[in-house]
Amino acid sequence: MIDTIPTTDSGVFHDRMLSLGLARVSEAAALAAARLVGRGDEKAADQAAVDAMRRQLNLLDIDGVVVIGEGERDEAPMLFIGEKVGTGEGPAVDIALDPLEGTTLTAKDMPNALAVIAMAPRGSMLHAPDVYMDKLAIGPGYPTDVVSLDMTPAERVRALAKARGCSIADITVCVLERPRHDDLIAEVRSTGAAIRLITDGDVAGVIHCAEAQRTGIDMYMGSGGAPEGVLAAAALRCMGGQMWGRLTFRNDDEIGRARRAGITDLDRIYARDEMVTADVIFAATGVTDGSILHGVQREPGWLTTDTVLMRSRTGSVRKISYRTPAK
Repeated sequence: MIDTIPTTDSGVFHDRMLSLGLARVSEAAALAAARLVGRGDEKAADQAAVDAMRRQLNLLDIDGVVVIGEGERDEAPMLFIGEKVGTGEGPAVDIALDPLEGTTLTAKDMPNALAVIAMAPRGSMLHAPDVYMDKLAIGPGYPTDVVSLDMTPAERVRALAKARGCSIADITVCVLERPRHDDLIAEVRSTGAAIRLITDGDVAGVIHCAEAQRTGIDMYMGSGGAPEGVLAAAALRCMGGQMWGRLTFRNDDEIGRARRAGITDLDRIYARDEMVTADVIFAATGVTDGSILHGVQREPGWLTTDTVLMRSRTGSVRKISYRTPAK
């Protein structure tokens, strides 16, 4: 049986005491999803991760509400937006989660599938609707607003190269490989910069910017899910770096989703600290091997997970290797 993680004061967000519990949540989801790696069934892998994450969340001494989840209540039977999680005996917190970021990656046994979760005090996370978000992110160490969403892709590349003091040819931009990004990709390449294309998993894509020396990625740009944008902002608040997001809408139904989520300014550009306004804990566990984390490793009788656990209050980034008997 897995122990609950208590707090010393039920009304205070003790991020240090809650952080290990959050790591256990992402580990549980990753272990469940890993059983279905390469099996070709995206829905089954996602459901396994959802079930495991919910069970583990409900062991935590928190009064939690899912603000970024699997979808609206009529679309998701568990971990839906607005669902209460935890024992109810603890601090009031917002939960942003993606039990399996990269369902296709998992089904096809491709790199960078993750189980991801973030926690912050109640009311501090943007309630992003399930629509697209135009995203732009860079790592730490640059002047504030050296790039912006109002710039063209080429202008962003040139501005970042100038700020970094390097040739444009030394800049690498991470972009989600989708037809909607064809023009963006062509414009970036026209500057002489390189493109790192990813097939899925844009939370990992944004995180890459915070570790540019290791990953070789200087900037992330392009549109992807708005909920994943909030999760990425939580990670960057811990690791350092800048990020901006602007919601985009394809039809009236998506505008309605935004209004139901409390969004009144549909054209607003959100900076990183406007998407996550208070101290946050972030945990991600690898499901498949990737550039950030190893996937779940199997050996006779044992399973091993690789987790990154981060706290914005201290700027700490902790790597955890967890070895557990295979069941």
